[in-house]
Amino acid sequence: MITLNNLYRTETPVSNSEIFTPLFQNKTLKIESIRSWLKAPGEIYDQQEDEWVVLLIGEASLEVNEQRLTLSAGDYCFIPAHTKHQVLSTSSDALWLGVFSS
Repeated sequence: MITLNNLYRTETPVSNSEIFTPLFQNKTLKIESIRSWLKAPGEIYDQQEDEWVVLLIGEASLEVNEQRLTLSAGDYCFIPAHTKHQVLSTSSDALWLGVFSS
């Protein structure tokens, strides 16, 4: 059975938190929706998978390998596996689409 969902009809996080919603996953690929509202830096990630992420709505500031990136809606980046990165802050309406591959 085919299920229809909508990326934009998701829960809004409380201040200084993120909500990760799995959309698809198999042995080598994971796609998730990420709602962020971070006023202070979040967790430092060092993931086993490659990550491609696009900011669909809002604004965000990231640090990837000590390089600061400022993103607006439509901006995307590729983060190779085991590359330390951190979301420094986001607007209250930030919506990301993350694609992870191993």
